[in-house]
Amino acid sequence: MTKGANAEEHIMEIVGDLLLSEARAYIRVYGRVQGVGYRFFTERHARRLGLKGYVRNLSDGSVEVVVEGDRIRIEELIERLRKGPLLAKVERIDVRWEKPKGEFFTFTILF
Repeated sequence: MTKGANAEEHIMEIVGDLLLSEARAYIRVYGRVQGVGYRFFTERHARRLGLKGYVRNLSDGSVEVVVEGDRIRIEELIERLRKGPLLAKVERIDVRWEKPKGEFFTFTILF
């Protein structure tokens, strides 16, 4: 095995560890995302992915999602949030990655 191959394997190992590591994301979703079942859609997919956190409507018409779990699963949730339920029209999603705090036991809708 060459020295370059060892370095490539090491990089792939680091990338794999990052994707499977615990993470936290603060997500804001903009567009037609209230009154269309977006929170229920988010809760269903987050729970299926084994994620923890919450989703809630904000007074400016956006939806806030705070989620913790495996980074790769959070990224999968984000891709689903980009589409949303049938009646939603997602215009923009902002994501801020943070260190997990471990404060959630399940994923829930806040009212």
